[in-house]
Amino acid sequence: MAQRLNTDYTRYHPKWYRRRMPIFWWLGKGAYLKFIVRELTSLSVAYAALLLLLQAWFATHGEDRYLQFTEWLQSAPIISLHVVVLLALLFHTVTWLGLAPKALVIKLGGRRLPDRLVLAGHYVAWGGTTVVLLWILLGVA
Repeated sequence: MAQRLNTDYTRYHPKWYRRRMPIFWWLGKGAYLKFIVRELTSLSVAYAALLLLLQAWFATHGEDRYLQFTEWLQSAPIISLHVVVLLALLFHTVTWLGLAPKALVIKLGGRRLPDRLVLAGHYVAWGGTTVVLLWILLGVA
């Protein structure tokens, strides 16, 4: 079988035009800024998970170590840091839940469930989980 040659082929391609993008391109539009901030707040999610693992580790390595850890947690700079982390976590959660109706399509009777109902379901689940966790952590049981 004869091989067809591409007569337009050349080893040297002209340099493609690419518009230069400034490093802070995402500051130009509110939606881009919100996206970047949400992505950056995922670092606070990782910090919170790491803090929880550290607390569990210190709890298994003696009462003295755990008390030192909790004393460190009660220091003013750490409390200030955790207030910032809490705000970042709340922003991350609210913006992430706001994406749920776009990512999750639920059909009932052949019709799509309205976005506001999907969003409301997520907020109800978040609120219910929060209430259950507070009930467990505060020892109301």
